[in-house]
Amino acid sequence: MNLKRRQLLLTAAAAAALSASPRIAAAQSFPTRPVRVVVPYPAGIAPDIVTRLVTQSLSQRLGQQFIVDNRPGGASNVGTEMVVHAPPDGYTLLTATMTNVLNMSLYDNLDFNFTRDIVPVSGLVRLPLVLVVNPSVPANTLPQFIAYAKANPGKINFASVGSGAATDVAGELFNSMAGVHLVNVPYRSNYLPDLISGQVQASFTPILQSLPFIKAGKLRPLAVTDATRSKTLPDIPTVGEILPGYVAVVWDGVGAPAKTPPDVIDTLNKAINAVLDDPAIKARFSELGSEPMVMTPAEFGKFVAAEAEKWGKVIKAAGIKAQ
Repeated sequence: MNLKRRQLLLTAAAAAALSASPRIAAAQSFPTRPVRVVVPYPAGIAPDIVTRLVTQSLSQRLGQQFIVDNRPGGASNVGTEMVVHAPPDGYTLLTATMTNVLNMSLYDNLDFNFTRDIVPVSGLVRLPLVLVVNPSVPANTLPQFIAYAKANPGKINFASVGSGAATDVAGELFNSMAGVHLVNVPYRSNYLPDLISGQVQASFTPILQSLPFIKAGKLRPLAVTDATRSKTLPDIPTVGEILPGYVAVVWDGVGAPAKTPPDVIDTLNKAINAVLDDPAIKARFSELGSEPMVMTPAEFGKFVAAEAEKWGKVIKAAGIKAQ
């Protein structure tokens, strides 16, 4: 190699190293300022509670404030779109939920594509539902309930928080797999009073939300919707024990704008997983009827893609439309 060519190669290598060094330094020092975590829901409900628990610990671990920014509206689409258009530097994150993948099939006019424009950072929690019935329903077990529903097609109503919500699609998947016809009754407000009074007969509802009424004997639990039994309701079987393959779990995770540097995502993922492994956090999540969802970014990405495909099929088959 002649001297001139060697000098050119050395110059090019030096230039490449210089251009890369600021990016490497930025990733290694991240975060150097407060991080905003957009929660596309009101304060006080599950995604907000979970996010605040995790961000409090993240602030301590990473030495910068993680600020929760509640931006409800449009079935989580308003807050999600804010993050989609934020700078991809790791300083604006999204609390992503099952609703995000449901919306992909419910809305055909969104200005973003969730799985393209939001990159996975980490899982947070799994929140199983529980199938509960009003005590007036003549069924004490899931097989008895299925038999009762088959004998009374279209006469049993189940309450949900809206058409296309997790509490709706869980019921539609049950309809399909059990061969029954429960009728969804969507509510814009709390449906528990009507469920307790018997105006609706059943619901696939969050464990935490229904637990006080289960303990008081005002609602009868028949089955939980996770793949394994809940530590909160250990004596209650899973739906899958009677209908193999049935799983319907509400989940929360963390996403970031597309093109966020991989090293920044890796830093966030490791810190979040360390928080989820904290025994105090595990205990608090257990009180909320949830389980930590420790995943790498790649694992969370595969999980989200599988959820989008699964629930897209359920929504299409049931003809569910967004309200």
